[in-house]
Amino acid sequence: MSNIIDKRKRSQVFQDRLTHAMGERGESQSGLARKIGVDRSTISQLLTNTGARLPNAQVVAECAHALHVSADWLLGLSERPESAKTLLETSLELTTAARALIDDQIFEWHRQAQGYKIRHVPATLPDMLKTDDMLEWEYTEHLGRTTEDAINAARDRLDWMRGSSSDFEIVIAQHELESMCRAEGYYRTLPCDVRIAQIERMIELVDQLYPRMRVYLYNARMIYSSPMTVFGPQLAVLYLGQNYMAFRDSQRIEGFSNHFDRVVREARITSRELGAVLAKFLPS
Repeated sequence: MSNIIDKRKRSQVFQDRLTHAMGERGESQSGLARKIGVDRSTISQLLTNTGARLPNAQVVAECAHALHVSADWLLGLSERPESAKTLLETSLELTTAARALIDDQIFEWHRQAQGYKIRHVPATLPDMLKTDDMLEWEYTEHLGRTTEDAINAARDRLDWMRGSSSDFEIVIAQHELESMCRAEGYYRTLPCDVRIAQIERMIELVDQLYPRMRVYLYNARMIYSSPMTVFGPQLAVLYLGQNYMAFRDSQRIEGFSNHFDRVVREARITSRELGAVLAKFLPS
């Protein structure tokens, strides 16, 4: 059985929220009356009414429109003041994705999430953990001369991570890392010296940055994850290849966070074990 709010309580909620919205917009009673086509006395009654009466739907709708809030919020049916259109526009954003971490938008999202836990599933290996030679091998064909920008950006991200108050959790598909270590598939043309240096670099950073940065390996045959990043409670970003799909709605962010946490729980290898696993791929 649904809970029915007492008329007096809903009337008080409407009055409080109308007063708040007018204050936020700097709107006077006379100004609002002109915008919605009623007398000033009508607005005055809405703000001072002590009974259980509510205005008709037309007046509620016009007030909501004039004050850029939702009618549901004014009536206490929603805790979000934004209109449905505004919520849709702000809860989902599609932005162009760069091939590498030379994307200023990504860096800005990291800065905005300062102090929060950042959860990351990379498309391949995390750029900030790659050596300069690895980045050059991976991105030269696509980026050409701007490969240097990608290298500098990766350094900036790593430097930022070292000085940040955020914790980082990264999950990588085990087959992806093993393919790099064995120079298989995508990494078939990776030179041996670059590959060995990359393994050594990851061993160093995984140990050096623990526990602020924790890296896990998961079995993609047991659980799958698309490339994504969760920036604390503020933002969840899905990587599509050419674009980022950014979600700001709290329920969706929670959904991404829960998915990430499940991948971590299913992880076969933790940060404490990763160094030893990587070391097995180094020449004796």
